[in-house]
Amino acid sequence: MCAFPIPVPGPHTKQRLHGKSPGKCPRAAFYSSILRDLLCPVAVTLAGQEKIPATMRKKWPVIIAFVFLFLPLPLAAAGLPQGEAQRAAFPGADHVGPTEGHPPAAMAFQGGVQLGWLLSTRQVLGGEGYGGRSLDVLVGLGMDCRVAGAVLLEQHEPILMLGIPPAALGDFVRGYAGLDIARSIRIGPAAPGTQSVQAISRATVSSHALNDAILGAARAVARSRGLACATPESRGPRLDLDSFQPEGWEALRADGAIARLGITAAEAAAALRRAGVADPAAALLPPAANYATLYVALATPAQIGANLLGRAEHARLLAEAAPGSSLVFLGGEGAWSFKGTTWVRSGVFERLQLVQGERTIPLTAAGHRPVTRLRAEGAPELRETALFLLPPEAGLDPARPWRLDLAIIGRGAEGGPAMALFPLTYPPPARLLLPGVEPPEERTGPAWHLAWTSQSGKLAVLGLALLALVTLLMLQHPVARRPRLWRTLRVGGLAFTLVWLGWYAGAQLSVVNLLAFIAALRDGFRWEPFLLDPLGFVLWAFVAVTLLFWGRGVFCGWLCPFGALQELLNLAARRLGLPQARIPFALHERLWPVKYLVFLGLLGLALGPTALAFTAAEVEPFKTAIILRFLRAPPFVAYALALLAAGLFVERFFCRYLCPLGAALALPARLGIFQWLRRHRQCGAPCQLCATSCPVQAIHPEGRINPNECIDCLKCQTLYHDRRRCPALRARPLPAAAGAGR
Repeated sequence: MCAFPIPVPGPHTKQRLHGKSPGKCPRAAFYSSILRDLLCPVAVTLAGQEKIPATMRKKWPVIIAFVFLFLPLPLAAAGLPQGEAQRAAFPGADHVGPTEGHPPAAMAFQGGVQLGWLLSTRQVLGGEGYGGRSLDVLVGLGMDCRVAGAVLLEQHEPILMLGIPPAALGDFVRGYAGLDIARSIRIGPAAPGTQSVQAISRATVSSHALNDAILGAARAVARSRGLACATPESRGPRLDLDSFQPEGWEALRADGAIARLGITAAEAAAALRRAGVADPAAALLPPAANYATLYVALATPAQIGANLLGRAEHARLLAEAAPGSSLVFLGGEGAWSFKGTTWVRSGVFERLQLVQGERTIPLTAAGHRPVTRLRAEGAPELRETALFLLPPEAGLDPARPWRLDLAIIGRGAEGGPAMALFPLTYPPPARLLLPGVEPPEERTGPAWHLAWTSQSGKLAVLGLALLALVTLLMLQHPVARRPRLWRTLRVGGLAFTLVWLGWYAGAQLSVVNLLAFIAALRDGFRWEPFLLDPLGFVLWAFVAVTLLFWGRGVFCGWLCPFGALQELLNLAARRLGLPQARIPFALHERLWPVKYLVFLGLLGLALGPTALAFTAAEVEPFKTAIILRFLRAPPFVAYALALLAAGLFVERFFCRYLCPLGAALALPARLGIFQWLRRHRQCGAPCQLCATSCPVQAIHPEGRINPNECIDCLKCQTLYHDRRRCPALRARPLPAAAGAGR
């Protein structure tokens, strides 16, 4: 331990970073000790001592690794000083009051006149960002419901760590200045009559994560403070959407927040007989059997929805919807399904209808949202769950009682359908009723749908490219018989992958995607975060399918931008006459496992704190060389250039020995159901032509091709069909034998 009084982050820093009381934050204590150890040698030197304490010398390997990993990270990630951040979030304010109220916010003044409110998205939304990770934006909200300014204070999102420079994140957040939160704000190109913010380039998921945080927190503060733009005067009541206290399933049931409808088999059979069903299926069950149990809840208020779904998921759904929308939760168990199957074709859940007064509101597939897991403590294991998003134009007044009808259907006496309706009345809990209502507004649609629409042009280009690649692989042998055609397609394909797919579209698949997928499985899987990246989603789906047909080589050999960069640079090096290092196969074979060990190490880290796993994933240079195009801190650039330099002498050096994504894709490579690559009987004994020509040495000396290492470049197939170079073909007198093989 260093004997010098070195300042380290105090309790207030721990409390700000983690929302915990002093002394209860092991992560803050860890970083504090690291900072003390980093500054100790400096203090020793300034004090004139000659030696560093022995305990410090033992820690230096860890400290050096810490410096190499974290020092190059952009300093802006730590956030601005509080005073400067406040001025940027609320220009013109000369005084900010204390943070108070619920949700917490501080009043901003100019010359004694209140201008609006200053709020932290993490304090308002409860410490969870998108996907359950830490995210904090300081937002200034004017009295007219317009954003005065916004500053990114902190982010540790897995998606946001995929190579987005801090300047892009800051510019995106600042783009909300002047926008009206009482109206819809879309992510994408500007359109006449709409409010929009341009998405961060190559980071649609990140854009929606920040959008959810800013709009969800600002709208909550506007409603709670009674801003006229968010809560106009009205005679009718409105719901308290923002108050939140943790409650379990039974507490919500007791309060009436969750209503229950129970139907026994005897009740269902009797109702169906009255409807004209002579032999109802319910009669086959014991009379007291649970035929249908339906749970219903209005999930719009945070007190109900956030307890059922989790605070982050609830905030995401409300940010996706237009103000004035309603969320209705349904859960069921028993023999009768409230969903059925016909809604998949018709688009309407015909077994359900919502009724309020004279208005009947159908529940449609367009408003259906899946529920992956119930977060409320003590929630039962339900057979099926669903969430319905009702836009303002549906006409539901959530502050007034409404009714849900469940239809149980059977076959009538004349062969047609007959049904029995079972109603369940839902009065909103009295404790959540407040005066006033929210203004209706146009619906924006699901965030992932907007992402796919905005990138339709890129998706079309990618689809054509993937179709061309499949065609090439299906016709690989006719192409391989024409070496010049193969070479043109090979170089052209690699150039397209590097320039368009990588540098332009930013569609570089990474082991980070796999780690994010694992984290999602652990924390409650949802498709939406992955659908928000359309190009990545399509590529991953394509790679998953082609693994069964061709193995990992389809991605590694044709669709990896960094692999294309390595191969093109090596091709240029060969043209310039640079000598190529031939790794002895015995050593080469022993270096193969390194990349598998790297992947397994990352996989192990992903089971713990995800931030550590994503930091360790920097072993991939993809972010530096492809996503950021080398516009990054010098250590990262030097690392990427060192790997590329090694690739000038050992083709695809990183792919061979270090790539964790290649290792992950190689594991299921032997599941391929086809053997596309042909071999002669003489391959390997005695001929070694293909083995010495393979760019990644995937061919064993005995002639066998290792599917775990092959990148499907088809070079060996051009030699297989070349009568001038292949000894096996030259030994055959008849030209007809040129295409033969095992």
